[in-house]
Amino acid sequence: MSEIKPNKKEKVVLSLFYNRFYDLYEEMSREEFFNNNSEYRFSKIREIFSIYKELISYEPIREYLTYIKNGGRPSLEGFIVDDLFSFVSNVLLHFPIFDSWDDVYISETLATWNKKGTIHKFLSKSAKIKIDDRGVIKYRIWENSKKQMTYISINLPEEYGNLSKIFLKDIISEKDGIKLCICFMKKILDTQVYSDKSEDISIMSQVYIPKQ
Repeated sequence: MSEIKPNKKEKVVLSLFYNRFYDLYEEMSREEFFNNNSEYRFSKIREIFSIYKELISYEPIREYLTYIKNGGRPSLEGFIVDDLFSFVSNVLLHFPIFDSWDDVYISETLATWNKKGTIHKFLSKSAKIKIDDRGVIKYRIWENSKKQMTYISINLPEEYGNLSKIFLKDIISEKDGIKLCICFMKKILDTQVYSDKSEDISIMSQVYIPKQ
């Protein structure tokens, strides 16, 4: 007989992680969050990516990620919520030398200084992903409290190599881009819980999909 998920130990850990994630989500989804100084905002961004990275190692969530990467969701969504977010988390974890989101960068030299690990593999892979010959994935989000639709781009690095610096801010903008990220994270994590609460920020659609 297969083990019932979550077991007792998992419930304890998942409760701690989920509660902290939702606290961060509630704070970061408010407009006032971006009135804080850049160091404070960065600390919260780094924390929410770290918590999400820990939670997606949980077997039922990994199974769901496999499902969406195999066609269960719109094209490239699985790549974003798994590969891209793990990449960001890894950069923030392995290079704790920055004070703000706009400062964070990675290069081939940094990514391979010790070994060619997951950061290097991601950048090598992402540089090959093109939509209409560009590495841009466009989304739109609806903010109910503001009655506003916002169009957001995720800009995957189109080149990787030599001594060029790849800034996270050029991949994901701090304000609107982070709103999109935390909404994606919550969508993935909410597959394991029940909630009838309506959200203020909703991902409406992927604007463009790759040509077949």
